[in-house]
Amino acid sequence: MISRRKFSKTMLMAMAVGGGVVTAPRLWAAKSYEPQLTDDGLHTQPWFMQTFLELADDLQEARGEGKRFAIIWEQKGCPYCREMHYVNLTRPEINEYIQKHFGIVQLNLWGAREVTDFDGETLGERELARKWRVHFTPTIQFFRASIERGAAKSGADLEVVRMPGYFKPFHFISMFEFVKDKLYEHTTFQRYLQEKFAALEAKGIKPEVW
Repeated sequence: MISRRKFSKTMLMAMAVGGGVVTAPRLWAAKSYEPQLTDDGLHTQPWFMQTFLELADDLQEARGEGKRFAIIWEQKGCPYCREMHYVNLTRPEINEYIQKHFGIVQLNLWGAREVTDFDGETLGERELARKWRVHFTPTIQFFRASIERGAAKSGADLEVVRMPGYFKPFHFISMFEFVKDKLYEHTTFQRYLQEKFAALEAKGIKPEVW
């Protein structure tokens, strides 16, 4: 039997693609990794999570699919957000890696949708951004792999890594690898990058970093 949450999520996704009918242009866009444009003027990916923005439930849903949970903050007219979508996420190896390993919810830095924080407090998007000290876009917050029910901790307490701004493709995918493998538990992102550079150079590979 389908759960209420899963049924409602299916309906949300159906509305997002025009009443449940995926047209040929949308199929082409998905295959070519082109982003879509929301009514709020944000660039978005068709595989971003469509949810009721109850973050504890969203994390649990991602976990149930064997994925890590992240929130990406964007805003209308943000040139670096656009570059992230059109440069980084149009690369198949990046797009497919993130789809496979992460559940991502997109929030609007100046939005008014109600979001329920992990601690149970419900705030508008812009108020939540202030609470979590998110000041510019794009910002990506990565959260613990699991949380205890009733822990009453805010997302600011459950965040394990933050991507503060636009990262070029090499550093961008490296951050997702860093989180997926839980390397933050015993090293820094900077050290991980240095070790990754050294390993690639040992194989005669010069990373594309610009």
